[in-house]
Amino acid sequence: MDEPDTIEAGPIRPPSEAGSYLLRLTRNCPWNRCSFCRTYKNEKFSLREPEEIERDIDAMAKIRARLLASGTIPDWRELRLRDDVSSQEEWMVLNALAAGGHTAFLQDADSLVMKPDNLRRILAHFKKRFPEVIRITTYARSRTLARLSPEDLRTYRELGLTRVHIGMETGHDPLLELIKKGATAEFHIRGGRNAVDAGLEVSEYVMPGLGGREMSEGHVLDTARVLNTVAPHFIRLRTLSLGPSLPLWETFNGPDARLAPLTEVQVVGEIRRLIEALEGIRSRLVSDHIMNLLGDLEGQLPGEKQRLLDMCDAFLELPPEEQRLFQAGRRAGLLTGVQDLEDLGARARSESVLAKLVRAYGPGRLEEGIQELKARFV
Repeated sequence: MDEPDTIEAGPIRPPSEAGSYLLRLTRNCPWNRCSFCRTYKNEKFSLREPEEIERDIDAMAKIRARLLASGTIPDWRELRLRDDVSSQEEWMVLNALAAGGHTAFLQDADSLVMKPDNLRRILAHFKKRFPEVIRITTYARSRTLARLSPEDLRTYRELGLTRVHIGMETGHDPLLELIKKGATAEFHIRGGRNAVDAGLEVSEYVMPGLGGREMSEGHVLDTARVLNTVAPHFIRLRTLSLGPSLPLWETFNGPDARLAPLTEVQVVGEIRRLIEALEGIRSRLVSDHIMNLLGDLEGQLPGEKQRLLDMCDAFLELPPEEQRLFQAGRRAGLLTGVQDLEDLGARARSESVLAKLVRAYGPGRLEEGIQELKARFV
């Protein structure tokens, strides 16, 4: 009997890589000190050997060949109905094939810390076994990108790496120091520009609400300055979401709290100010995460800038009771954008959720109740 095809997988990938092949190059995070992140805490970082990664690629290709030969690749929307998948490895490959089989994501937190020759070897082997893949992406730290040579980054692109996802969070140096990001605005600029100049697509992640009330203005203006300098292809919003086990929780909630958290309404106002401050770049703003209140806030800069501002205003100009209704519906997973309030069925279900929150928390503690709903996704 053949040995089972085992493939090592990391814990996360971006929402935009939901239908990608997942290939783990490193384990966990080489920095792992950010006070807002829970993903790799208490885990040791290590580099995987090229030989074992190549074995994973070969195992992945073997599973792909077997699935394609079966002739039973479902539509991606029907994938969850399948009950005959024998392993997590098979599920991952089937999921990628159902989505088209043309994208891959390199795990974990910073694949580019690998020695350039080893990374080139892995990319070359992957493209040999999966020539149909047209997009390969990875997470990368700004400091790592800043120290890589333009030649190395260009060779990665030539071997198939097309996009890097960078957790910028903020461009405000005092806030970067507070959250122990291990980067400065200058590193964010150098790393982002290195990648852009090498021909890679750059996706920068920004964290609304991260500076609380006290640092909101610096957070907005300095983040916009960095983004305007880097000119990334994508700006992805990841609204701050904390649990009590995270070090940053104490900064907002402890007895010596330094920052006062923004309400969800104030966070939308902060996002609006950020959009307003973005100038001279052709970036796509994306709100592709459940933690963001406005889930449909997406558009291309500069052409759709006014439409994005109008979408923020559509929420900010709602009467307070309608804002609370939308918050309750969104945090219950019933609504995506403000226009969904016009759907009578979704509105009625949202009203039921809001009524339960009022009974449980009282009118004066609704924000607390909404945050409890939001915490389910943390």
